[in-house]
Amino acid sequence: MLKIIIAHIIFISLTGLHFSCAQSIATAKDSTTAAQQNTGNISYTLLHRITGTYHYMDVDALDNIFLITSNSQLIKFNAKGDSIAVFNNVKKYGTPSLIDVSNPLRPLIYYKNFSTLLMLDRQLSLRNQINFRKGNIFSVNILAAAYDNNVWIFDEQDFKLKKIDAEGKVLSETTDWRMLFTELPNPQWMKDSDGFVYLYDSTKGFFIFDYYGSLKNSIPLLHWQQVAISGNVLYGFTGHVLNSYQLHSLQLKTFTLPPVFKDYTGIKAMNNRLYILNKDAVEVYSIQ
Repeated sequence: MLKIIIAHIIFISLTGLHFSCAQSIATAKDSTTAAQQNTGNISYTLLHRITGTYHYMDVDALDNIFLITSNSQLIKFNAKGDSIAVFNNVKKYGTPSLIDVSNPLRPLIYYKNFSTLLMLDRQLSLRNQINFRKGNIFSVNILAAAYDNNVWIFDEQDFKLKKIDAEGKVLSETTDWRMLFTELPNPQWMKDSDGFVYLYDSTKGFFIFDYYGSLKNSIPLLHWQQVAISGNVLYGFTGHVLNSYQLHSLQLKTFTLPPVFKDYTGIKAMNNRLYILNKDAVEVYSIQ
């Protein structure tokens, strides 16, 4: 196994400690053999590659990978990289504005221009369709699957976080955000996780609500991209830096990605794994 020294990674924590060490890549003859980058405190080990041309990638809590192909198929791959389901009608209402796979049993595809949400099942078969306009909801940019198979939306006309059912009926809602904030957030991301709803505005940070609609906390972590939550860890990227924030310990860690990852077109950190979308494949690395 050939090892090539390629770079240094700097680990930075809130304690102010800095660690720097050489990292290496191990390559092998087949694509599923590990390629590892050792950094002392963190390493990336290649688990497998999914070859093909894709222009969208997301990952659910069970390590299933969702990819959209060049011919507009949504394909679901399991944690081993095997194709297990396909949805062929992604372009039903044009280009999706948002795809949410946070609930592995009910992926969501949202088309903002038509105020229409498609609800799929675990086999990516269409199970339900909601037109928000029928419920007098006209301005929704973000949404997310709720833990109970309902859907969270942020209604930008009413400035409220709302939970709706499969028929589009509003089940609960927060206070008007104009009563909660002196400067209104403009959230670009939302997820339901472990009893809370997380919303993220890249210019103001995270806002955390409980299921009763009460604002519980805010975290001023700014300018993150490709935000995700896994267990009690928030992930995001700033340039070629991976950020992880432990919700319990309140510890922020940042890891500069090695140069070998620099040409990605998409990136995601979830479940102690790093997912790299390149022009000809998706690579899945374990993070240790």
